[in-house]
Amino acid sequence: MSDPYFSYNRKKFKKQRQTEGFQYFFVILCASVLAAGMALVLYFNSLPTIAQLSEYEPTLTSQIVSSDDVVIKTFGAYKSEKVSVDQMPDNLKKAIVAIEDKNFYSHRGFDPVALARSTVSNIMARKIVQGASTITQQLARILFLSQEKTFDRKFKELIIAYRLEKTIPKDQILEMYLNNVYLGEGAYGVEAAAEIYFNKKVEDLNLAESSLIAGLPQAPSVYSPYQNMNLALKRRSKVLKRMVEEGFITAEQAGEANNAKVLLSEEARRTALKKAPYFNDFVMRELKEKAGLTEDEIIQGGYKIYTTLNYDMQKEAEKSLRTGMKEWGLSKPYNQAALISYDTTSGQILAYIGGKDYSETQFDRVSQAVRQPGSSFKVFVYATAMEKGLTPFTKYPDKPIKIGNWSPANYGGKYRGEIPLYKALAYSSNSIAVKLIQDVGVEDVIRMASRLGITTPIAHDPTIALGSSAVKLIDMATAYGVFANGGVKVEPYAVERVETITGNIVYQANNNYKRIIDVKTVAYMVEMLKQVIKQGTGRASAIGRPSAGKTGTTDSYRDAWFMGFTPDIVTGVWVGNDNNTTNGSLTGGTIPAIIWRNYMKAVTKDKPVMDFMYPEILVDKIKDNSTGEIVKETVGTTGAMQGDQNVKFNKSNVDLDNLDFEETRPKTNSTQKQQPVNSYQDDSPPVPSNNSSLRDFSPAPVPITQVRIKKTDEPPLPGQKTVGNAGF
Repeated sequence: MSDPYFSYNRKKFKKQRQTEGFQYFFVILCASVLAAGMALVLYFNSLPTIAQLSEYEPTLTSQIVSSDDVVIKTFGAYKSEKVSVDQMPDNLKKAIVAIEDKNFYSHRGFDPVALARSTVSNIMARKIVQGASTITQQLARILFLSQEKTFDRKFKELIIAYRLEKTIPKDQILEMYLNNVYLGEGAYGVEAAAEIYFNKKVEDLNLAESSLIAGLPQAPSVYSPYQNMNLALKRRSKVLKRMVEEGFITAEQAGEANNAKVLLSEEARRTALKKAPYFNDFVMRELKEKAGLTEDEIIQGGYKIYTTLNYDMQKEAEKSLRTGMKEWGLSKPYNQAALISYDTTSGQILAYIGGKDYSETQFDRVSQAVRQPGSSFKVFVYATAMEKGLTPFTKYPDKPIKIGNWSPANYGGKYRGEIPLYKALAYSSNSIAVKLIQDVGVEDVIRMASRLGITTPIAHDPTIALGSSAVKLIDMATAYGVFANGGVKVEPYAVERVETITGNIVYQANNNYKRIIDVKTVAYMVEMLKQVIKQGTGRASAIGRPSAGKTGTTDSYRDAWFMGFTPDIVTGVWVGNDNNTTNGSLTGGTIPAIIWRNYMKAVTKDKPVMDFMYPEILVDKIKDNSTGEIVKETVGTTGAMQGDQNVKFNKSNVDLDNLDFEETRPKTNSTQKQQPVNSYQDDSPPVPSNNSSLRDFSPAPVPITQVRIKKTDEPPLPGQKTVGNAGF
């Protein structure tokens, strides 16, 4: 039997412990609530006050700078007086509300439905990928917050938007937004935009002009009529359609405004188009793709964007292209040209021209246009053949060929009989290129082109040997750079690094290097491409120092190319018509080669003369002792083709094919006789006269004592079946 005293005390103790537990829990709960409350108070106190609104000034200082310290674009604020909401046209206010925030006058700072939709998307992606910002939220971000995509910034944005809605009338919020929103070309606010785009006061804007400006906030540089008129007009149409849907205007009014011609301010046009504008557009795309920066972040981040562009070289490129096009009478708006030049080993873009006149068209023909390359594509066929065991001395019959119903012909109907491959490439023989792709295989040529840098789809068809599959100029330049760089592929790039105003680096370029083809294949290809300039279709490109390249001309002279390189610079030139019409008898060996020559001469004039660095190729001529005639030539190399070792070279040089040819000159009139062509004909020059002394190909050793070939982590190149009669 238990003691009543102890039983009573046990119950009392248990009850006391329960009471103490509840008290302890209550104290902890109160402390937590108090701590959370204090944290929220501190958090809210850290947010800017509404009273600071009147002190806001744009702080935009982002700049794009060339490698030689020239500021080629500044995202600076355009100074103008702010205007009251009463001075702004009704159509401008309605256009902004229709396209940016149709529920502006009914919500309390944020749109719950749109916010819920974007929140689900952001949680699924684990980052901010979709916005649902109202005009009030946008104003909060413009005035108080950064452009970074974080949940903390989004939360602050909602709080400030709610405060704004409780403190300020709707019309005043709209007024502040329209006075501070960035509208492209350095314009902050609608008054600045009206002046920059139309040379007007904001109150004088008509419906067409108002709807164009209203379409700018989403992506100011993309929809700027100075940058891309077609996109600006499409965006204007969307704004007008939304205004009709919201009942702000009639369909007839929208149609009239949609058909109105855009009359931009010519004075502002000159300041809007900065130095190297196509390159600046490429920089913006690269920052978005590689650095993950949005347009708002780039423009309003106060960054210094260091690029690879050499502005002195850019000016030489522009001069060469402009002069060449003028001399050849290519003055119509659809007559176009493009050029890209980059450092062989680093990939740094040195000069970049996406078109003849940026003010007329902003379409980038370096990285966006897809055009047929003509015979400049033949390098992929020949590189495949060299990799499979053929040599520059392998002989092929230059004679008519037929594949099914396709009968590709040589330029001018000229055939040369049995000739070595180096001459076939130099003279751009179509028949041999087609026979060669049959022997080495279409699939292997496609693989070679893709390995070297071609990103566009390539048809599985023998016609690709003559350039029937369309490509991008930047891809062709990348591919030719592999030959210039000893078989190592490097991607051309534009942005070196991005720094904040305090000097912190937020992005640093990190290019990748990858061995694509072995040094022996490179040595063969470079020497053959040197012969194109020495005695072949590219003679007009000669610059008086070691260089290599290939011409290209497509069916009916629609596209003309010259792709070439020295040991340190790769440059590609394209000339053609935007409407894909013929250019008379314009070939790759004419104006593209001349543009290339004039530019490369100018930018290499102060550089030391140097040859390509690869092992010497030895040719052993075997004679018949009874007749003394050469019966066979065997080809070998000094040193190893790969591995981490020193390769020795002979210092002597061989003078190759020192022939005298007339320089190709510009046409003098538009009635110049055109050569008959079949599909994918190219620009082979006339065969030298019989009394011209054509020496056999004999690769020259490089003028250095040794070169170190780096090891590669890439697996060995796959062995290929030997094709043809190598060595002959």
